[in-house]
Amino acid sequence: MSTSIYKTTSPFSSQESLSTREEKQYKSFLPEPLPLPQARRNATTIPSITVPVPDGGVQAWATVAGSFLFMFCGFGYSTSFGVYQDYYVRTYLSQSSSSTISWIGSINIFIILAGGIITGRLHDRGYFYYLMYSGSLLISLSLFMLSLAKPNQFYQIFLAQGIANGIGVALTYIPCVAVISHHFQKRRALAMTIVAAGSSLGAVVHPIMLNHTLPSRLGFANAVRASAGLISGLLLIACVLVRQRLPPASKKPLDLLESTCKFVRDVPYVAGTLGLGIYTAGFYFPFFFLQLDAIQHGLDTTFAFYAIVIMNASSFAGRLFPGLVLHLWGVKPMITVACGCGAALILSMMAIHDVASVLVIAILYGFCAGSIVSLMGPLLTVLTDDMSELGARMGISFAFSGLGILVGPPIDGLLLTDDFIWWRPALFSGIMAVVGFCFMLAMMLLHKQHRNAARHSTAVQVALNPL
Repeated sequence: MSTSIYKTTSPFSSQESLSTREEKQYKSFLPEPLPLPQARRNATTIPSITVPVPDGGVQAWATVAGSFLFMFCGFGYSTSFGVYQDYYVRTYLSQSSSSTISWIGSINIFIILAGGIITGRLHDRGYFYYLMYSGSLLISLSLFMLSLAKPNQFYQIFLAQGIANGIGVALTYIPCVAVISHHFQKRRALAMTIVAAGSSLGAVVHPIMLNHTLPSRLGFANAVRASAGLISGLLLIACVLVRQRLPPASKKPLDLLESTCKFVRDVPYVAGTLGLGIYTAGFYFPFFFLQLDAIQHGLDTTFAFYAIVIMNASSFAGRLFPGLVLHLWGVKPMITVACGCGAALILSMMAIHDVASVLVIAILYGFCAGSIVSLMGPLLTVLTDDMSELGARMGISFAFSGLGILVGPPIDGLLLTDDFIWWRPALFSGIMAVVGFCFMLAMMLLHKQHRNAARHSTAVQVALNPL
């Protein structure tokens, strides 16, 4: 660069000419011009610079604790519907069929999962706090409204527990999982499994509380109000703890049609999404019907009450276990193996006839189911290259899982009939789980091929453009 350039750009150029010494001193503050290839390389790498992820700290672990409480109060309560299913069939909605009653729980979880299409995108756009606060308010309000429902008034319970509570939980479900990626990178899978364990712990505590209060002198209304009060207090604490660390992505998110068209070209993601959706059609059969199954087989009522609790306690352990050994086996193999074992256990429910068989199913299936649920978030993270799309990808995948829960339990109820023919729904749910397992195997193989192809493409580009 010539001396005249520096003279014209110098702040002293409007005054007298600089001496040689002054000019050298001024030029020493200017950056050295980069060679053209190096400058081009730097220009192409600037957009990839990201804000460091803390992977810990008070705010990060407080967010994990808050998200844990959201899962405890939201999805944990929804997966406790087996207690309500039994109570409604035998007592509170005795004029409605088992299949009709199961629509309450199915619609509830369908809305939670399918709502991710909207809530995931809203989270990506920066509406995290609006979702968490409004969802908490609606969860609390829906349970207090449920306590006002009258016996054999199906529509009242359906609106409060199925619709309103489902919408409330849906507003918090995807955001409280996706926000973990703001705070963790290396320990993201561990943090997500801890958050997922919140729903299992909730599915242990809520059934114990409901099984002791629903049949007691408190009655349905006061029993539900007691659980609503507990959940409202915990949600308030959760809202104080969770924090969003990163601003929304600077680039404009794709709309639903554009994002769907983009994601559908990602074959491993599509296989995983279909696998989870089909598997979910059979996934909830044990959670919804094990307690009723045990009672109909003449087992002790007290033991039957605790069948769901035992299953969810095992699920709690199953949700924590992957976070401890994930670095050894990886997300994809672990969730695929868990799906295969869970499918076999669902099919084995055709053989339930005594306490030992119920206990084995409750413990083993609970552990597998917990592992599957805790690994869903990390799996979608592994299948996502651009973290700004994580909320949208989670929303679409969970929406397909919502379709599975929408049709699965009602079909189970229809196959069960009023004569309680248990092998029919067990066979249907088991087949759905086996098909889902096959898709998960395909996802694992396709993702491996996709990674190998990407590495080969990168190697070729480097070889052709070494600079």
